[in-house]
Amino acid sequence: MRASNHLIGFLNFSTFLLSIPILAGGIWLSNRANTSDCLKFLQWPIIIIGVSIMVVSLAGFAGACYRNTLLMYLYLWSMFLIIVALLGFIIFAYAVTDKGSGRAVLNRSYLEYHLEDYSGWLSDRVVDPGYWVSIRSCIRGSRICARMGRQIYGVPESPDLFYQRNLNPIQSGCCKPPTDCGFTYVNETVWSPGGGLVGTDGDCNIWSNEQRQLCYNCNSCKAGILASLKTSWRKASIINIVALIILVILYVFACAAFRHNRRMDNDEPSGETRMEKARPSRIHF
Repeated sequence: MRASNHLIGFLNFSTFLLSIPILAGGIWLSNRANTSDCLKFLQWPIIIIGVSIMVVSLAGFAGACYRNTLLMYLYLWSMFLIIVALLGFIIFAYAVTDKGSGRAVLNRSYLEYHLEDYSGWLSDRVVDPGYWVSIRSCIRGSRICARMGRQIYGVPESPDLFYQRNLNPIQSGCCKPPTDCGFTYVNETVWSPGGGLVGTDGDCNIWSNEQRQLCYNCNSCKAGILASLKTSWRKASIINIVALIILVILYVFACAAFRHNRRMDNDEPSGETRMEKARPSRIHF
């Protein structure tokens, strides 16, 4: 039984270590929310799950070391609920980021993003005016567009070089007008109407060379945020899926070891019975 307790302790310690990459994924999403993705509530479920796994694993480790049945029961039931919550979050993350992707543009290396390609809960949340005000402020404060500038010998890079850049979704959607507008490139964030003609895309009339405006109110900018969130969530979900598989395996072993301990405790004779077994029998003549 002592070996079984050691196994449970080792499994709990392994679960504790497993909580670290989950928590790191939540912190990474939090950093993305503050610097680029700009939607700041998505990281909290992962952070809460990671911290919960860490705390529950410590409780299980203590229960294994001190053979505390109550702590072990608490560990097993709590870990079951955490596994269900993690599975639910993974399914939710894939469900709300299922639709939408960038569109290829002729003679351009970067993709462009259209809001009509996205739908569902996450899209509705981003488009909501109350949320978009804070998202737009976050994008402007991150200076992601201002950092796009490149100069060669003090001169902005040529249009051909710019068209070959691999812009991220926010740079493509928020920092420049859509290609369909037909604007002429001046530099990364300054464009002029080509021959006075403006495309039919509604974003063409929203675009402004004012550096605090640019395309921050464009539908393409909202689509760029959604595309960036999709990339971030999918990357975090890969870590969570791997962690979930390992967590389930460790949980199954912990349940088996705990059940073995309970069976051994039930089969173990009491102190009085052991004394009677050890007492020599009387010899009758």
